[in-house]
Amino acid sequence: MRLILLGPPGAGKGTQAQRLVERHGIPQLSTGDMLRAAVKEGTELGRRAAAIMERGDLVPDEVVVGIIDERLDHDDCAKGFILDGFPRTLGQAEALDSMLAAKGQSLDHVIEMKVNDQALVERITGRFTCAKCGAGYHDRFKTPKVEGVCDVCGSTEFTRRKDDTAETVTSRLKAYHEQTAPLLPYYGAKGVLGKVDGMADFDEVTRQLEAIVAA
Repeated sequence: MRLILLGPPGAGKGTQAQRLVERHGIPQLSTGDMLRAAVKEGTELGRRAAAIMERGDLVPDEVVVGIIDERLDHDDCAKGFILDGFPRTLGQAEALDSMLAAKGQSLDHVIEMKVNDQALVERITGRFTCAKCGAGYHDRFKTPKVEGVCDVCGSTEFTRRKDDTAETVTSRLKAYHEQTAPLLPYYGAKGVLGKVDGMADFDEVTRQLEAIVAA
């Protein structure tokens, strides 16, 4: 089962990917993790990527696809994978398709997690976590039972991510709509695109995802 989850930052892709990993026993492949692993292992592509990143440049698509290509040969990908953070552009999607075709493989499902932009901004900007144990909360949707006290560990210190601001989230949403949203008609034309309601509660999103995968 070879899957891609598409959706803007904050849509819940990470949470749902982990649930799919646990249920189906396939790995979640993050491009960032794969790049770091290739650099650490000192592979030829890893060395190329390291030199590029040291210059502060973006790693080109052909290097990223090459690293994904190598990663898919690992035993844990025998039953499939979930790609996280790739592809982001049409060019990357086409390169990925070509690489998979060379392996005699293809994507089974590309699932869009549909969200409302305004509601997503509210969801992200309201997030905060316990500074001690990392338990997650939200100003509106999940406040501590006792104001200012963590439900899990009793700490009174909380933190917010510096990039969880309305301006930053709006900018990331704009980039998603401009660069990544064009992938939807591309995969739709291939007959592999499914859609779920990313604004539903986590269990309902999981149910919708599993219905697509089962089909």
